[in-house]
Amino acid sequence: MHLRRHISAIALLCSLSACAETFPFLNETGSETETATAPSSSFTQADGEQGSEVIAALLDRRSFLEQGSSYGTVGLAAITASSRSSEAELTSAKLRAEAKSKNWLPTIGPSVSLTSLGDLVAGILIEQVLFDNGRRKAEREFAAADVEVAAVNLSIDMNNRVETAVALYVSALKGDEKAALGSRALQQMMEFERIVTGRVEGGVSDRADLRVVQSKIGGMRSARATAHEAAATSRAELKALTGQEFATAPSRLSLGTPPDSTRFLTVLKASAEANRSVAQTKVERAGLLPQVSAAGSATTEGSGAGLTLDLATPLGLGTPALLKAIESARETAERQVAEAEEDARRNYSRQTRRLASYRRQQGEAAALARSSYETYRLFQAQFDAGQRSVLDVVAIYEEWIQREQAHIDSKYQVLLIQLELGRDLGVLADGDMF
Repeated sequence: MHLRRHISAIALLCSLSACAETFPFLNETGSETETATAPSSSFTQADGEQGSEVIAALLDRRSFLEQGSSYGTVGLAAITASSRSSEAELTSAKLRAEAKSKNWLPTIGPSVSLTSLGDLVAGILIEQVLFDNGRRKAEREFAAADVEVAAVNLSIDMNNRVETAVALYVSALKGDEKAALGSRALQQMMEFERIVTGRVEGGVSDRADLRVVQSKIGGMRSARATAHEAAATSRAELKALTGQEFATAPSRLSLGTPPDSTRFLTVLKASAEANRSVAQTKVERAGLLPQVSAAGSATTEGSGAGLTLDLATPLGLGTPALLKAIESARETAERQVAEAEEDARRNYSRQTRRLASYRRQQGEAAALARSSYETYRLFQAQFDAGQRSVLDVVAIYEEWIQREQAHIDSKYQVLLIQLELGRDLGVLADGDMF
């Protein structure tokens, strides 16, 4: 007899749960479908899940680093060697969202009560929420938005990591090129020292001329050592980051400009955070309004069922102001997205102007270096003809070396700015790589 009453109570609650599906004002159940297959990427959404525009935008991203190139190889090594703590955060957010997707189902728990005779009565309590002003639906929306935020954070972390690795690789190449230029310049300057030494010993030149040349040799030797150390430091840091060494120079130095049609990752993150904030306001607002639940219990003493009306948060004199504050959070979220878009536009404009400036400097530095080299060759010929002093030749040669160094600096600065743009746009790695 007791068993029949238990079964009757449970059947009653299950029927209430089924009825909740048909009432238009009750919670939706769009996230009931369970995951069928394991995703191949951290961003891949399981079958049956409602599509996320933010995650879809992340998956559609393609790296502007050429696949198979030296830059692409370094970027892939950086991703492969990553411990990916942000990926663990994304996994946790997905699990929380999966748990919240079942919050429309009835809850079952133990029930223990003390009778007037001092006896303990144990049983099972089943509760089904019939109407909660959209609280549980908002909780599901919050969990889904939390997944989006975690996904954007993962993309930001991985793009930052790739940018760091490739920038270290580029810095090592820059150090190598400046060190090679310094070696050539030092070799030529030592030849000038040999000529001046002979002229001093022959009484043609003053010893001060020799000191000038030796001082310039010391400066070039120091600059070459600095370039060597910079290259070695960058390579050591890159090896610590990726666990690999990359000795091969790229076949093509230029990277190209990232596409300007892609949304900045900061904007995507602000959009996801805004969705999460709006969902949170819905949860808080629903908590201030009444909810209707059906509850049933089955114990050794009998079974029963009924409806309850309660408030998650007690009402008070400050409740109207609290409701207004919750509603104002929507406007705050929208303004945060607008600010992120404005900052992204400013950043893109600044970076593109810097890129254009360094490209101009690169062209001008190359032209000035060619002009200085031609002047040096002319002075060298005049020196051989006895029309120029050796210090005149040394001065113009030093000017040529300085302009070559300026050309190298501007050339590699263009690459670094392109990497920064690619990092901010999230196009340093394919969206389905992590």
